[in-house]
Amino acid sequence: MTTSAHETVSDVVIVGGGIMGSSAALFLTQRRRSVTLLESALIGQQASGTNFGNVRRQGRPIVQLPLANRASAVWRRSKELLGEDVEYLQSGHLRVCYRERPELVGNFEAYAEEARHVGLDLELFSGNTLRNRFPFLGPEVLAGSYSHLDGHANPRLAAPAFARAAKRAGANVYESTRIVIVEKAGDDFRVTSEDGRVFRAPVLLITAGAWAHFLTAQFGESAPLTCRGPTMSVTEPVPYSIRPAVGVATPIEEESVYFRQILRGNIIIGGSTRGPAYTDERRASVQPPNTLSQLKQIRRLAPALEQLRIIRVWSGVEGYLPDSLPVMGSSPRVSGLYYAFGFSGSGFQIGPGVGETMAELIDTGATPISLEPYRMNRFGGG
Repeated sequence: MTTSAHETVSDVVIVGGGIMGSSAALFLTQRRRSVTLLESALIGQQASGTNFGNVRRQGRPIVQLPLANRASAVWRRSKELLGEDVEYLQSGHLRVCYRERPELVGNFEAYAEEARHVGLDLELFSGNTLRNRFPFLGPEVLAGSYSHLDGHANPRLAAPAFARAAKRAGANVYESTRIVIVEKAGDDFRVTSEDGRVFRAPVLLITAGAWAHFLTAQFGESAPLTCRGPTMSVTEPVPYSIRPAVGVATPIEEESVYFRQILRGNIIIGGSTRGPAYTDERRASVQPPNTLSQLKQIRRLAPALEQLRIIRVWSGVEGYLPDSLPVMGSSPRVSGLYYAFGFSGSGFQIGPGVGETMAELIDTGATPISLEPYRMNRFGGG
């Protein structure tokens, strides 16, 4: 509902139009809440649209698997839910370790046992069984953990599709709307844009990624959020032959590469060394040494990819927290204020689960998903 030429009123205002905010907008409208979704640039333009596109559950903290399982169920029905294809493929996810790190095989086994009790079934492979199943792997690969119900999707399509579905369901969606002031005024929040427009609601959800702490600070709450830029590249297309998304488990950032092949034949490559990112410039530059490091590591993981030509590289602005866990849930200080940010480069898969969980929490006051690990005040700020 609009009350004047410069003030819009709704049940919930969401600041941040990535996959968290866009999916929350959709699920809130499905719960018959009026929603205003505000994005400073274009929907899904930053971390939600520039990431690798992994829809993986394995490798996440065990406490995060219920949230990841909820998200997985949304991904599986995404075409029906959104009314369009976001190129989601339930093609499996393979996580491998190198021979020089045999201790990780034991980690795979322990993780698989724990994950099985939280709804994630994993197959473990080594030796000839691994080579026969995944012949593209390099000789340095020792063992693998495989999740057949995981996969990947197109991040450039996902958040915009959620926002369009939310808009069709009745949400107000505003792009190119940079928010400069957020404040509590009586029972409502007043959210003011750079050009003077005002948006008002009794509930405010901040899903602004690497920019979230600029808004939370206005409520006296802070989190040690930093930003980094992923190293991403894509190859020329070749015949489609590699179904799962593949990644390396390693404590060394340089080795942590991953890739996936899309149906058009291109290989999407991510991981290895991250670069700097700048919230004031709203961009992250691709660092050539990081791309070269990435390609060196990809040759170890899947030697055949060395023959392919890179046709494009890119990066984006991602928000990181020290423990690599997000801030998610209600504010401990301000009633009606909610957060979901700081997903530390691994938020794409759980994005729809975050949106559904936050919508449930806002609408009913509770959710069966434990949000204790993600509380805002765990860092002591504010």
